[in-house]
Amino acid sequence: MKKVAQEDYLPLLRSSLSTIKKLKVELEKKKSNTEPIAVIGMGCRFPGGCNDPEKFWEFLNEGHDGVIEVPEDRGSIRDLYDPDPNATGKIYLKEAGFLQEKVSEFDSRFFGISPREAIEMDPQQRLLLEVSWEALERAGISANEIKGTQTGVFIGTIGSEYALLPRANKNTNPYTLTGSMSNIASGRISYILGVHGPSISIDTACSSSLVSVHLACESLQRGESSLALAGGVNLMLAPDGFLSLCELNALAKDGRCKTFDASGDGYGRGEGCGVVVLKRLSDALRDKDPVLAVIKGSGVNQDGPGSGLTVPNGKAQKELITKTLDVANVPPDDISYLEAHGTGTALGDPIEFQALTEVFGKDRKAENPLIIGSVKSNIGHLEAAAGMASLIKSILCLQNKTIPPNLHLDTVNPRIHLDKIPAKIPTESIPWETEGKQKNLGISSFGFSGTNAHVIMSEPPETLNTNNYLQSSFERPLHVLTLSAKDEDALSELIIKYKDYLDNKSLEKLENICFTANVGRTHFSHRT
Repeated sequence: MKKVAQEDYLPLLRSSLSTIKKLKVELEKKKSNTEPIAVIGMGCRFPGGCNDPEKFWEFLNEGHDGVIEVPEDRGSIRDLYDPDPNATGKIYLKEAGFLQEKVSEFDSRFFGISPREAIEMDPQQRLLLEVSWEALERAGISANEIKGTQTGVFIGTIGSEYALLPRANKNTNPYTLTGSMSNIASGRISYILGVHGPSISIDTACSSSLVSVHLACESLQRGESSLALAGGVNLMLAPDGFLSLCELNALAKDGRCKTFDASGDGYGRGEGCGVVVLKRLSDALRDKDPVLAVIKGSGVNQDGPGSGLTVPNGKAQKELITKTLDVANVPPDDISYLEAHGTGTALGDPIEFQALTEVFGKDRKAENPLIIGSVKSNIGHLEAAAGMASLIKSILCLQNKTIPPNLHLDTVNPRIHLDKIPAKIPTESIPWETEGKQKNLGISSFGFSGTNAHVIMSEPPETLNTNNYLQSSFERPLHVLTLSAKDEDALSELIIKYKDYLDNKSLEKLENICFTANVGRTHFSHRT
C-alpha cells in the first residue's frame, strides 16, 4: 500500500478547520439574530394622570376611564364642537383621551435648550425628551454613562399638529423646522444624550410605536446598537385631525373605544407618550440590569391590496401573528393573554377577532381560554403611541400577575364568537394564572396605513430579580440617599417625590433605592 505523506493531509485539515470556523460564525450569527431582548426600563405620560408606570397600573387595575372633555387650552378644538354629525366643518364629539397636565410646560434649561427655541419645539419633542430621560433613570442608567455609545433611538410619531397652529413670527423663526420635523423627534434625543446608534423616526400611522420596538430589537440583535430607546408620542393640538376623521365618520360619538362591544361606532382618540429601554438579554444579565419583561419575537408586515386603503386585512394579520410566534418559538396554546389592537370599530374588531380565531382557536381547550383585552378602552387610541401604551400595560400585567378589566363591554359584538377560540374578555381584574408555566403574551398594533406589527413577550425567568432598582451587593449599617437637580425648585420637587414613594411603597429595600440613586442617576449641581 502506498504511504501518504503527512504534508498531503495539511490542505484537507486546513479546509476542514476553515469550514468549522464558518459554521461556528453562522451559528453565532443565527443565535444573535434570534436572541431575546430585555425590557430594562420604561417611562410614560398617559391620560388619567398616569405620569409613571405605577400610577398607570393603579389606573388600569381599578378600571378607570381617562377620556375627558377637550381641555380649555385646546380652544381651537373646543370651538368647533357640534353634536350634528352631518354638520360641515364641525367636530361631533367633545371628549377624548387628553393628558391632564398642560403640555405647554417644559423645563427647557434642564436639556440645555434656550427658551426661544423651546417655544418653537413641538410639545411632542418635549415629552419625548422628558420620558426618555425618566425611562433611562428607571433602568438605573445615567445619561453620562451612555454618552458616546452605540445607543439607538427609535421613535413612532405622526407629523406635527403643533406646526398647524398659528404663532407669531412663525415663518421667520430659525427654529421652526427643527421644532416641527418628525426626524428631529428621534434626532434630538440622540443629540441631547450624545449617542451614536441609529436614530430613526417611524411613521406607519397607528402601528408606529410597535414598529419602533421591532426595529430596535433587530438593531440590537444585529449588534448595530448596544442599547436602544423605543417609543412613541401623540398629541392632539390642532382641530385638523378631528375634522378629517369626523368627515370619515371614523370617530365614536362619545369619544370612547368600545372594544369588541356591539355598540362600537368608531374609535376614540387619545394622546400620550411612552418609552422603553431595551437591551440584549445576555447583556442585561451580565450587567445585572432590572429585567422587567423579555421580548421573544417581533414582526411587521403590510395589508397590501384589499377592500380599501384603510380597511384591515384579516389574512395579513393572521400571517403576521403566526410568523411572529414561529420567530419567538412559542406555540399558540402557550399564549395566555392577547393585548388586541381593538379600536372598537364595527368593521375592524370582527376582522381582528376572526384572525385571532384562526391562529389560536385550533386546539385550545376550554380550561385554557385566551384572555383578550385592549388598553384603548381605558385611554382611547393613542395612534402613533398606541402600541407603546399596549406594551407598557402588558409589562405591568406580567409584573402584577393580573389582567385589568376591559371597559365599555356590555354586549359582545354579535359577529364575534368567543367560544370559537375559546376566549375571555374580563370586565373586572382577574388573577393571571398559568399553572406554573411561563406567562407569554402577544401584542397587536395595526396601522391605518396597512402596516401591521406584533410582539411576543414573556415574564423574565423567576431566577432574575425584576425590581426597578439596581441591587447593592454590600450590607451597610447606614445608607446615603443622594438627590440632585439643576435648580432648587426642581430639587424640592424631587425630594417630595421620594418622600411620597417611601411613604407609599414598602416592598423595595432601602439599600437598593439608595444604591440606584447614587450610581444610576446623573448628578447635578444642586444636591442634598
